Amino acid sequence: MTTEPEDDLYDRIVTPYDIRGLFRAEVDPGLAYRAGAAFTELTGAGTVAVAHDARASSPCLADAFGQGVLDQGADVVDAGLGSTDYLSYVSGRLDVPGAMITADRAPAAYNGIRLCHAGAVDVDEGTGMELLRRRLRGPRPPLADRPGSVLPARLLPDYAGHLRALVDLSDIRPLKVVVDAGNGAAARTAPLVLGHPSIELVPLHFELTGPFPHWAPYLADVDALGEKVRESGADAGLAFDGDGDRMVAVDERGAPVPPATVIALVAGRELARRPGAAVVHDLLTATSAIDAIKEAGGIPVRSRTGPAAVKALMAEQDAAFGGAHSGHYYFRDFWYADTGMLAALHLLAELGASGRELSELAARHDRYACSGTLDVRVPDPLAALQRVVRHFAAEGTALDHLDGVTGELADGAWFNVRVPGTGPVVRVNVEAGTVAAMERLRDRVVEVVVSAGR
Repeated sequence: MTTEPEDDLYDRIVTPYDIRGLFRAEVDPGLAYRAGAAFTELTGAGTVAVAHDARASSPCLADAFGQGVLDQGADVVDAGLGSTDYLSYVSGRLDVPGAMITADRAPAAYNGIRLCHAGAVDVDEGTGMELLRRRLRGPRPPLADRPGSVLPARLLPDYAGHLRALVDLSDIRPLKVVVDAGNGAAARTAPLVLGHPSIELVPLHFELTGPFPHWAPYLADVDALGEKVRESGADAGLAFDGDGDRMVAVDERGAPVPPATVIALVAGRELARRPGAAVVHDLLTATSAIDAIKEAGGIPVRSRTGPAAVKALMAEQDAAFGGAHSGHYYFRDFWYADTGMLAALHLLAELGASGRELSELAARHDRYACSGTLDVRVPDPLAALQRVVRHFAAEGTALDHLDGVTGELADGAWFNVRVPGTGPVVRVNVEAGTVAAMERLRDRVVEVVVSAGR
């Protein structure tokens, strides 16, 4: 590993949500072993589940993490290759802590570890990640008198069966669906979950090559998916990120379906089963989805961004469903964890039962103009945030500080400005009633942000 001071290394790679860094240079089997030992010591668990994604570096890190667990006297449930939501299933079903070897959406040169407590409850800052960072800086825990045992448990068919039992596809019309696995874990999970007599799957990038040769694993570009949908005459296209838990969709024309539309469609289906239930959405979710939740008789509950915040609020509210602007979808029936595969099943069930094209279903929720997420580089992000607060407060704009600063204008338009903590960047999102109004507000907000560095 790198020879830089260890404190600097751990401050950088042990984030509030996971461990992540360049493979070999920052995250290597030695670190994975120590993380496995420290996590076992911290949780006091007698059994820890371990799974890994399709990166070429993941199997050796999974083996090393597992050995750290074994040397503390705990057993390892070796769940093998799968998606992050597969690890959530194993943790939830067996009620054991778990570790997923993945760098999520980071490029192929990176790898890392995501951790959860028993019942698929995220480990983050405040629920154990800060303690793990401290333990990694300390001495290696002593070996147990007797090592644990490896318990092979290839539970992918059970994971798929659990998801399929939650969505009725029995009466859907025949559908042709392109699935872009991005050379990631969804190549294993999608055929098991989405395979159905009425669904013809057209695979795209299903080769488990590890380096993600066709596209980066963070779903930044779905052009190839849209082209394949048009070429094959498919009814829809689905793409999954590198670790297989996040999903984006395109319609029969190859046009992207906004996550807010997916939230609206899935919320309507979940609320039909649980009338009047709460539905959690992060504060960047488009207003069209919030409108749909209310129209379906649900109670929209606003959350900070990030999986841990959404999941915690869902558990507190006993929410039926949760959604995020980034394409993460959370379900009460899945231990409040996120699973793009279950959202995909709901989307196909809705499409197959409606007799309409996906573009028609999506058009019902195309009510507002959204900027999408803009990253604005500035020398001092906190100073830029403070300038936004001062500027818009002076104009009388209603502001709240749930996550960064959100401003709501009298005409219903809104903006959010956050400091993501990933460098000298301020993150901006804007929504308004028309494209022209959105662009005017977006340009105003960005100008205020940039002016702070002058």
